[in-house]
Amino acid sequence: MKLTRLFLPFLFVLITSCSSVRVATDYDTKIDFNTYKTFAFYKPGIDKADVSDLDKKRIMRAIEVELLAKGMQKSSTPDILISLFTKSRERVNVNNNVGWGFGYGWGWNPWMWGGAGQLNVNQYTEGTLFIDIIDAGKKELVWQGIGSGALSMSSAEKREERINKFVKDILAKYPPGSEKK
Repeated sequence: MKLTRLFLPFLFVLITSCSSVRVATDYDTKIDFNTYKTFAFYKPGIDKADVSDLDKKRIMRAIEVELLAKGMQKSSTPDILISLFTKSRERVNVNNNVGWGFGYGWGWNPWMWGGAGQLNVNQYTEGTLFIDIIDAGKKELVWQGIGSGALSMSSAEKREERINKFVKDILAKYPPGSEKK
């Protein structure tokens, strides 16, 4: 009984803080994104990303999968260049769960009349992935997607799954207006 009361709030915080990716985008409103049919990766920008080479490969594979699914083609003479940038920081969630009433939690406990609290602390790494789309001819940034959320470090498979989620959620908003369709 006590274990359940301690574990459930922690599980809720863990699930809600880790599952979602917060996404924001910005773009040049004067651009007709339907004219972009081909892409390539912008190596100078990707080389500067502060992330391991393995994660760079994971991110690039995920981006390629998403853009190919949108009907774009990888090309040596691309319409757009894809660059990326990453940031991370340590975050701490502190939740104070206070219960009031006759008994506490599930079941009746005569010794728990009044307030009782449980302090839950959850530390995790929050990552931010920036995906920049650059007009290859003009060499100008035309679209940027930013995704932030908790990172999974437990295994290579979980890490790849999390990266795929970040990229999928960000590129769901490319081209602008595509999320409405």
